[in-house]
Amino acid sequence: MKKMILCLTFILMCSAAFAQHRSFDDIFPNARDILSAASGSGYVRSSQRANGFIIVGNRQGSGLAPQIINEILARNPGYLVESISVIAGTPGSVSLLDIYNAISNIRGLRGRTYSSATRNQDVPLFEEATRIVSQRQTNAIPDPPAAVVLPQSETVYLRLRDANFGNTFYRGDMSIIQNGLRYTMSNFRSMTYLLIPVIREDRFVAQMYFEPIQEGVLVYSIAGADISDFFASRIHVESAISKRLAVITEWAADGIRDR
Repeated sequence: MKKMILCLTFILMCSAAFAQHRSFDDIFPNARDILSAASGSGYVRSSQRANGFIIVGNRQGSGLAPQIINEILARNPGYLVESISVIAGTPGSVSLLDIYNAISNIRGLRGRTYSSATRNQDVPLFEEATRIVSQRQTNAIPDPPAAVVLPQSETVYLRLRDANFGNTFYRGDMSIIQNGLRYTMSNFRSMTYLLIPVIREDRFVAQMYFEPIQEGVLVYSIAGADISDFFASRIHVESAISKRLAVITEWAADGIRDR
C-alpha cells in the first residue's frame, strides 16, 4: 500500500509538471513537419523583403507573443532568417533560471566554428567573445557567477571579434515574456569590412526566445539585417545571417544541455 501511494504521488507530480507546460503544437499549430525538423538538425528558413517574408512564428494561430516578431519587422530588414530547435528533455527538468545562466556565459561563444565555403574548412566565427562595460566603455569584464535568482530584465554589452567583420559590438537585452525568456542582440556600432560599413548601426538584430515545453526546451530564433544593395549583390546575405544565428543558437543550446 505504501509503495502504491508513493507511486501515485509521483505520477500526480509528473502530471502536474507536464500540464503546466505548453506543447509545440500549442505554439505552432499543425506544424508536425516543423517539429520533426526542429527536434533533429533544426528548422531554418530564409526570406527577403523583396519577395515577401515567410515566417512560421507569424502564422495565424501562432502562440508566440506578437512582439517577438514585430520588434524585428519594425526594423524594416531586407533579409530574415528564422530557426526553430527543440532540445529534448523531461518537462520541468530545465527552468528559466537554468536558461538564463546558460546564456550568461558570453565567453562560451569564443572559438565556435562555422563551415567556410571560401576556405573549405571549419573556422571560428568569433575569435574572441567578452562582456564590456557599456557602449562607451569597451574594456572587457568577466562573466558573472551563476545566478540564484532570475532577474525580470537585464541589459549587457558584448564585444565579439568576428571572422569577417573584426571587432563587432552588441547590446544584449534579456526579459521575461509570455512563458519564457527572450534575449535580443543588436549591433550598436557599424559592422565593417576593410573599414567600409557593411551593416550600419542597429541594422542587425537577432532575437531568441526560450520556453520549457512538453517536448523539452523550445529555442525560437529570428534575425534580420538591412544591407546596402552594393554589398548585397556581392555577398550571400542569407548565409551570412544564418551562420551567425546558428552559432549563437548552438551556444545557447549547448549551455542549456550542460547546465
